[in-house]
Amino acid sequence: MTENRPIRVVLADDHTMVREALARVLDEDSGIDIVGEAHDGAEAARAVRASAPDVLVLDYSMPGHDAPRAIQQLRAEHADLKILVLTVHENIHYAMRVLESGAQGYLIKSGAADELVEAIKTVYEGRIYLSSPVSQGVLEHLRTPKRNRTGLEALSQREFVFLRKLGAGHSLKQCAREMEISVSTASTYRSRIMEKLELSTTAELIRFALEHDLAE
Repeated sequence: MTENRPIRVVLADDHTMVREALARVLDEDSGIDIVGEAHDGAEAARAVRASAPDVLVLDYSMPGHDAPRAIQQLRAEHADLKILVLTVHENIHYAMRVLESGAQGYLIKSGAADELVEAIKTVYEGRIYLSSPVSQGVLEHLRTPKRNRTGLEALSQREFVFLRKLGAGHSLKQCAREMEISVSTASTYRSRIMEKLELSTTAELIRFALEHDLAE
């Protein structure tokens, strides 16, 4: 925040009640100004273009929304935009994917009422904000050289997305269509994931995704 104006924020969440609750929290702080709201990824992108916010508070799990990919696109178009991801997922692999895509913060929804203002001000100042349930795991992940990463940590961004879709019960063809890749490429993703996770069948992949809270 500068002396002249408050931090400009866009709120993007597909649940109206969640947006309203977050807005009430932010309205109590004179240093923050809500300049736009959105209920899906496309509307969030339009709101960012229209209002040029300093910070976008972006729900991870909006329908038809690939958060890491959306973050990459938004950051490519708006280099100065800070993105704070809001989520129910306490799995560090979600946090790592969005941070690697260009987000500056990862806030668990259960703590949003108490932490949102601090999180927004932190990312606006150019620092990283992580909710405590994931912070230690993320730090440990970052300390592990990429060549030594195994299991989920070894998956590429696209492989991670594919695994989530497969875990949600999507067929190979559905995954390929939604990710805009060929069925052959989707099959290659599946094979690589099975090798990295040391699994043998698609059924094992689906069970793994469900057990690790990875299904869309």
